[in-house]
Amino acid sequence: MISLTKSAAASPLVHTPPTDPGVDWTSALIAIDAPPDSDTDPLPDVRWPAEATRTGLCGAVSPRVVALPGSGYRMYYTQILPRAGFPTGANDYDNATSRILSATSIDGVTWKPEGGVRLSPQQGGAGDFRVVSSEVVPVLGECGRLRMYFECCPGTQSQSNSIRSGVSNDGLNWTVEPGERIALKDGNVSAPRIAFIDNGRCRLYCNERGRGIISAVSDDGLEFKLEPGIRVAPDSPHDRLTCFAPEILRLVDGSYRMYYAGYRDAKRADILTAVSSDGLTWEKVVEPVHSPGSKAWDAAKCSEMCVVWNPHNQALGFRMLYEACDGTSDDQRGVWRIGCAVST
Repeated sequence: MISLTKSAAASPLVHTPPTDPGVDWTSALIAIDAPPDSDTDPLPDVRWPAEATRTGLCGAVSPRVVALPGSGYRMYYTQILPRAGFPTGANDYDNATSRILSATSIDGVTWKPEGGVRLSPQQGGAGDFRVVSSEVVPVLGECGRLRMYFECCPGTQSQSNSIRSGVSNDGLNWTVEPGERIALKDGNVSAPRIAFIDNGRCRLYCNERGRGIISAVSDDGLEFKLEPGIRVAPDSPHDRLTCFAPEILRLVDGSYRMYYAGYRDAKRADILTAVSSDGLTWEKVVEPVHSPGSKAWDAAKCSEMCVVWNPHNQALGFRMLYEACDGTSDDQRGVWRIGCAVST
């Protein structure tokens, strides 16, 4: 989570929780549901009955939360829909389309979708394909404006893509900035996350397909220089296929905790964690902090996540919003929803 209650300017304070959320989490409820099969071209703020038929044509994934100045929260998330000519939708993710929407909450538990599209694939440079994984943070060197980093996917996952950005004065209307923040020749990058570091710079973490979680640094939030090495490699039992989507928390003692998604194979994803003293060298915790199966809606996969806390009342504890898959279609795919877990 990015907390604008601590600072409206870019600072490590915006992603510093009051305490370490730790390693014990349990599933609680569905925060944002997927559109049902009967509504594959939905209005952004529509809500549907829980019992409506869903088979994975549509999905809701990649939650990112901003604690707003004063009180309340805004969640940015990705809605996956069928693309023209490809009716299987999210069950064929490579050929699906997606857009970035938002929802608001008073307490971080109950979420109300907002009207309007925050970012369409056409606006983000992806044509009819996908914009995904929006990371919204204060603009480096300014006070009041926000910058969104997002994954721009103009084709299937086998094609090169990029991390791009846009700016906003109100968190609702976004202007895409020219150029690419990170693009790799013949490579694929995903799930950007920002950590503000000392000396007025920022570090961008993302996944490089086939390698793991990498990082790059910037003095202005626009021009990034890749750092050598890999921050987290897919080299342990729970992330041997891939590791991605890091949630970076700077703890009050200056160290870091990362939560990230690990796929042991294409049919199983867990939420894992690692710790670091400098944000560069990370030590993995062996066992997952949250695994599939405690609820029907997260029976197959628990993936890309965001930790939420109440900036005004530490006693309310921590919640983790994450993308969850029920595994009800072929190859343990199915309906992707945004679930909520609580720290125990």
